[in-house]
Amino acid sequence: MENESIVTVKSPKSPVAEAYRTLRTNIQFSSFDNKVQIIVVTSSEPGEGKSTTAANLAVVMAESGAKTILIDCDQRKSTLHKVFSLSNQAGISDLLVGNVEFQEAVKSTEIQNLDVLTSGTRPPNPAELLASSKMKQFLEGLRQNYEYIIIDTPPIIAVTDAQLLSTYADGCLLVVASSQVDRKAAKKAKELLQKVNAKILGAVLNKLEVNEKKYYYNYYYGNEDHKI
Repeated sequence: MENESIVTVKSPKSPVAEAYRTLRTNIQFSSFDNKVQIIVVTSSEPGEGKSTTAANLAVVMAESGAKTILIDCDQRKSTLHKVFSLSNQAGISDLLVGNVEFQEAVKSTEIQNLDVLTSGTRPPNPAELLASSKMKQFLEGLRQNYEYIIIDTPPIIAVTDAQLLSTYADGCLLVVASSQVDRKAAKKAKELLQKVNAKILGAVLNKLEVNEKKYYYNYYYGNEDHKI
C-alpha cells in the first residue's frame, strides 16, 4: 500500500491524520439514539477528494478497533483498488449479479480490522444495480459482521448513485474542496441529499490551506452547525 493519499498510514502524527481522527470521533458521537453504521461519502463534483476521505476514514475507524469495510460504489471512476493496491477483477458489481460469493470478492488489507470491497466489473447499468433490493439486503447483512460500512459513491450532481445509496445509509458525508467547488454546486449537492431525506452528518472541508503551510486539512462540521 504505497499510495500517498492514505495519510493516516503514511503520516499518522500529521495534522491531517489527526483531523481524520477528529472526524471519526464526531461521527461516533453524532447520534446517541441510533448508531451510525452505514456511511455514504460523496461530493458535488469530481476531484474534491471524496475517495481519499472515505479511505482515510475507514482506516481510522479500523485503527480504533472497529471491524470496518470500505466499499467502492463509484462504478464509473473506481479508485480504491489502486489506493490499496488490490485486484479489481471481482468486486461489488460481480457479487450483486451472482458471479462470485462474498468471500471471493472481499479483500483484507494491511490495516487490522479493515476489509475492502472493490468496484469490480463495470456494469452497463450502475444506478439500477446499486438501487436494487439485493444491494439493500446485502448492506443490511453486513451490519451483522461489521461495525462500520463506509461507501464511496460518485459525485452526487453527476449521477443519481449517491442519492440512491444514501437511502440505505445511516448518514452521509459531503466532501467540499476549499477554493475549488462552486458554492452553488455545494448547495445543490446538499439539496439533492435532502430531497431523498438522507441524514447529512456534516461536510468535510478538504484541500484547505492553513497558515501558509502547504498541507491539506479536513474538518468536520456537525449536522446542526454546518452551513453550505
